[in-house]
Amino acid sequence: MSAVRTFYNAFFRTNWQMLGFVFTSAFAFEMLYDTTMNKVWDNLNRGRQWKDIRSRYVREE
Repeated sequence: MSAVRTFYNAFFRTNWQMLGFVFTSAFAFEMLYDTTMNKVWDNLNRGRQWKDIRSRYVREE
């Protein structure tokens, strides 16, 4: 019970603390999810994306 009370006092005691915790957590989750899904997408579509086949169609000068 002590850990719950400490967590509450650290993040949810006042309204601005709770809002800060919620928005920070949502932002961190969004960044983690976005990065993970981009890696999954790139692995599933390897060799079929423009960044993979660009060298076949564009000449570097």
